[in-house]
Amino acid sequence: MYLSVLDSRQSLFCSSVSFEQIGILHKRFKQLSHNEDTLRRDDLNTIPDLSCNPIRTQIIEAFFDKRNFHQNGEGTVQEISFEEFLVVMSHFRPPALDMTEEQREIIRREKLRFLFNMHDTDNDGTITLEEYRHVVEELLSRSGALGKETAKGIADAAMLEVASISMGHMEPDEFYEGITFEHFLKILKDIEIETRMNIRFLNMDTTNLCK
Repeated sequence: MYLSVLDSRQSLFCSSVSFEQIGILHKRFKQLSHNEDTLRRDDLNTIPDLSCNPIRTQIIEAFFDKRNFHQNGEGTVQEISFEEFLVVMSHFRPPALDMTEEQREIIRREKLRFLFNMHDTDNDGTITLEEYRHVVEELLSRSGALGKETAKGIADAAMLEVASISMGHMEPDEFYEGITFEHFLKILKDIEIETRMNIRFLNMDTTNLCK
């Protein structure tokens, strides 16, 4: 019954997960929600494995972003059901070994869309300099080795490099509005995101969901 709410695109993510694995996920969901039928942000904020993650806020928000579990969804919700939790978790699962190249490419694109959504916080279809800077600053400043201004300078330089990859030559007076999803695909074209994107909490590792 858990898969009944998924559209065909999302079902591709979850189709190779066994009922036993879904049962494990459901048990974890109940642990996190304190045996309630829905999960809230506060429930995820208490996870020790996420507490030291530099993009903890983005990961948690991803679970409540309608774009990640409803086709053409917009905005966020205050709580999610197990079915919605299952769809979001499926983005962290590596592709099954018996998938076709076409299926792997679909999953790759969906994983990258999920990552893009995490950083496109205002849902305007573009990761702006400000959004990108926020992520880079958070990643760098958490280490304690760099001050905020240094982190800001690195973020700005990184964004200019991204602009050169995405747009090629830019005129001095040309303004770079930000990274579109197509630019995002181009930037990460050589990164094997399918197997590297995973999450761990409550002693559950999503890399095991295809075994």
